[in-house]
Amino acid sequence: MRASAVALTGLTLGMLAPMNPAFAGDQLTITSWGGAYQTTQRKAYFEPFTKATGIKITEDEYNGETTKIRAMVESKTVSWNLVDIGESDAIRLCDAGILEPIDWSKLGLDRAKFRGADGYDCGVPMQFTSIVIVYDKDKLANGPKTISDLFDLQKFPGKRGLLKDPYSNLEWALMADGVAVKDIYKVLNTPEGVDRAFKKLDTIKKDVVWWTAGAQPPQLLADGQVVMTAAYSGRISDAVKNSGKHFEIMWDGVLLSFTGWAIPKGASRQDDAYKFIAFAGSPQAQVEFTRYMPYGPANQDAMPLIDPAIMPQLPTAPDHDRVGLKVDSKVWADKGTELRQRFTAWLAK
Repeated sequence: MRASAVALTGLTLGMLAPMNPAFAGDQLTITSWGGAYQTTQRKAYFEPFTKATGIKITEDEYNGETTKIRAMVESKTVSWNLVDIGESDAIRLCDAGILEPIDWSKLGLDRAKFRGADGYDCGVPMQFTSIVIVYDKDKLANGPKTISDLFDLQKFPGKRGLLKDPYSNLEWALMADGVAVKDIYKVLNTPEGVDRAFKKLDTIKKDVVWWTAGAQPPQLLADGQVVMTAAYSGRISDAVKNSGKHFEIMWDGVLLSFTGWAIPKGASRQDDAYKFIAFAGSPQAQVEFTRYMPYGPANQDAMPLIDPAIMPQLPTAPDHDRVGLKVDSKVWADKGTELRQRFTAWLAK
């Protein structure tokens, strides 16, 4: 379904009715992550929403710096009406009173249909993103098959690209060390489990190229600087589709997490923000997003509507779900600062 069709479905007629001309100057300031991801949001959500309602959208970008949101709220100078935020950050800011609790009755959406919405009181899940291991088939015809291969320097000699953060690396280290996927966070939530993960990371530390931005992994692969790398699956799909790369995603151990819309405490235009969330959360709009970037819809009513050609690229496709791990954002919200401090100290050794 194209954007023009999305604009006419998925919401009540009242929500979709064009705004009164007296409000023609109304606009929402929506902040997201930039790059190809935000371009996709513009095509699938922002432009169709404006066409349907007359509410203009001003875009801003950030790198997930929650300090900016906190500073706005605490100084009562909130200029962002909506923010696309990761789930662990949303939990922390919600607990601190920095985000508005979501009133689902205003959305006209069924919370039970939204994967991940339980325990997520200050936001509405939208897309399931993923971090995966990827290799270049042109350089490595018989690539890795399991997370254990990431740590096997004999079978796959050469550099690995990894995110310069404990997130994903600790989970994968425990998987490769024999911990069952279902027990990863139970183990990681103990001091002994953290020690075990870092000990496993020690085995490949000297062969890691650390990256900090999502655009780097495709370049590391293309340049032959690494034999395999962690990467965001959407970036890899984009490189394959638009740059002709022969990159292959290894879905074993895929880490699933979602981003969602949150309203900073005290933000203006909250009624319009709710209208936008309802629009973007409709099954049709969620399907439209996948046409531009294959991330998994949070609204499970969208899944049966996905183009069969796109489904295998989604991190939430059934085959990938079975071998993946849903990130426990409560663990990262509670222990993220501590784990990152230890990771920084570990890197410096």
